Amino acid sequence: MFNFVAFIPTAVQQGIPLLYGSTGEILTQKSGNLNLGIPGVMYVGGICGVIGSFIYENHATGALNPFLAIMIPMVCSLLGSLLMGLLYCFLTVTLRANQNVTGLAMTTFGVGFGNFFGGSLIKISKLDVPSITLTKTSAFFSKSLPFAGKLGWFGKIFLSYGFLAYLSIVIALIMAFVFKHTRTGLHLRAVGENPATADAAGINVTKYKYVATCLGCMIAGLGGLYYVMDYASGVWSNDAFGDRGWLAIALVIFTLWKPDLSIFASILFGGLYVLYLYLPTNMAHMEYTELYKMIPYIITLLVLVFTSVRNKRENQPPASLGTNYFREER
Repeated sequence: MFNFVAFIPTAVQQGIPLLYGSTGEILTQKSGNLNLGIPGVMYVGGICGVIGSFIYENHATGALNPFLAIMIPMVCSLLGSLLMGLLYCFLTVTLRANQNVTGLAMTTFGVGFGNFFGGSLIKISKLDVPSITLTKTSAFFSKSLPFAGKLGWFGKIFLSYGFLAYLSIVIALIMAFVFKHTRTGLHLRAVGENPATADAAGINVTKYKYVATCLGCMIAGLGGLYYVMDYASGVWSNDAFGDRGWLAIALVIFTLWKPDLSIFASILFGGLYVLYLYLPTNMAHMEYTELYKMIPYIITLLVLVFTSVRNKRENQPPASLGTNYFREER
């Protein structure tokens, strides 16, 4: 029998990093910037949180302070992700470098950055295994509500997650509200659709691109932190993220650039990503594993084809997505 009570929490935990990554990328793309460096940004966010946690755990005397155990990794993760966002904006907005090439280069850089410092911490720890375990810090991130275990299946499905899981949902809902009901959201969408017109209307295009991209990278970086500190129980291993960053980018297309829809889509993608683990034993052979992992991408392609055929404007990406803005041509 298929165990939904065990499957749904696993799907949610698998989907939260995707939600952070896709939400951050939606915010970035709404400004007209196509940041393919999200996998690298998530990687940097994860390793920066690990560095902060590693330093605090090894220098703290006695029991860890819960506030510091949470805030130090989060601040480190946000700062690392912010620097990645600033680097991307400087190259693409200020220097007007090609966005596709810049994003791919940042992905390569982010993965290399994470592997270098992750490997360095492993050597410093003098461990026999190629990983770092930060169980003390992870316990604060993965701690669920105290009464969740007393509510049966309801508590297991809805209340058994760490605070970062609920924070991702709050961020997505706030972002959806800002896009639809605020002047800031209107200006941001105008910049993404037609920066020349927005500029002529007095909107600071450069500021909106910088702010949206940097905030998007910071949100995506929290996805990397969640993966390490909550989903992986504080264990860092080089190249352990897999293709989650790319899956987050695919999720942007699947959700039609709507952050509120990303909440449900990320859980769906997370469930499809781990579906093979819950299929009957006679079907869960190793040769089928990668085929099952292809399902989210196949669904994304189908959605892309479907929306292109229908050609509804509200389901299309921002008109200036991936195109650099030259103010002199206005």
